[in-house]
Amino acid sequence: MYIPVDVWFRAFLLTLAIEAPIVAPLLRRWEPSPPRLLALIFFANLASHPAIWFVFTQLLVIGTPGYLAVAEAWAIGCEALFYWAAFRGLPVRRAIVVSLAANAASFAVGLLVTAVWPGWAL
Repeated sequence: MYIPVDVWFRAFLLTLAIEAPIVAPLLRRWEPSPPRLLALIFFANLASHPAIWFVFTQLLVIGTPGYLAVAEAWAIGCEALFYWAAFRGLPVRRAIVVSLAANAASFAVGLLVTAVWPGWAL
């Protein structure tokens, strides 16, 4: 399936708008500099988001339970690993919980947006 980069970019910005306000307060203790904290959140999402949109869509059928399981597991695992590696002293469990909370919120809002406004990204 072909996905135009501008569609991905809008989804990426929406993801950041949802996840950054969740992740930032949960990880502020490990990175007190707001610009650095936001940059790390940006790069965590940049590490996971393109693969979901441009790789997994070539391997799995979008919207199927298998696609959703793989995509969400990838997002949670990839971002948790990034946070754990980037924030010195961050416990693994905390990295996973933060990533899980952010991605659950992002997933829920994504479902809501596409239900209310099906062509939002097009």
